[in-house]
Amino acid sequence: MKNQVSVEVHNLTVSYDGGPVLWDIDFELPQGQIIGIIGPNGSGKTTLLKSIMGLVEPSSGFVKIYDKNLDDVRERVAYVPQRESVDWDFPASVFDVVMMGRYRKKNLLKRTNKADVEIVNQSIEKVGLTEFKNRQISQLSGGQQQRVFIARALAQKADLYLMDEPFVGVDAATESSILALLQEMKADGKTVLIIHHDLQTVSEYFDYLVLLNTRLIAKGNLQEVLTKENLSNAYGGQLTLLSKVVDLIKKTEFPIREKDVDL
Repeated sequence: MKNQVSVEVHNLTVSYDGGPVLWDIDFELPQGQIIGIIGPNGSGKTTLLKSIMGLVEPSSGFVKIYDKNLDDVRERVAYVPQRESVDWDFPASVFDVVMMGRYRKKNLLKRTNKADVEIVNQSIEKVGLTEFKNRQISQLSGGQQQRVFIARALAQKADLYLMDEPFVGVDAATESSILALLQEMKADGKTVLIIHHDLQTVSEYFDYLVLLNTRLIAKGNLQEVLTKENLSNAYGGQLTLLSKVVDLIKKTEFPIREKDVDL
């Protein structure tokens, strides 16, 4: 049903330097789920997220969010970029960065009020950084930096959260805290769309998957997407590991992440 759809992507093609990065992508995503975007390196995952955010111009096709154009619902959408894309030497504290989530396109010059400060402090507390809230972001660990940007997204009070590889370079404790937070967001009816590169942990993290390799290979629940045929179409020759993953999923014995495997 229409009111249960968070994101619609229709006939989306995006090209760089004359070659398609995404080709005729078409899907609808459910609300209130934790959704993973998976696929090999160079498959268009980040381009898809940027297209949904309106950060890249498609060659053709369109995106709707909650059955509206992005500009009409921009305040309902929050974005967590890759940690590597951020200038961590920028002179700002944890509190400063999270407060940025309270500014909107329509009120960039507004003065923050008591309610804003309360929301920011709550968001910082949710990611476990209260004792670091006055610390400069350059002085944080990688996992703490990742949590700062999740807190900024939480401070936006959005309905749809787009995250570009939030688990990369974080320690086990941060990973666990992010997972717990995602479950809390889902329980509140939020939709979380996450780019993820580690095929062996998708069964632990996600309710629903989008499998890409320039084209849409498959989308749906884990059992529908993680078939040998779909994975072969997406990843090509890496079939020994893929067969192992499929067999483990069938047995619902999900593997522990292997640090040296990056699909």
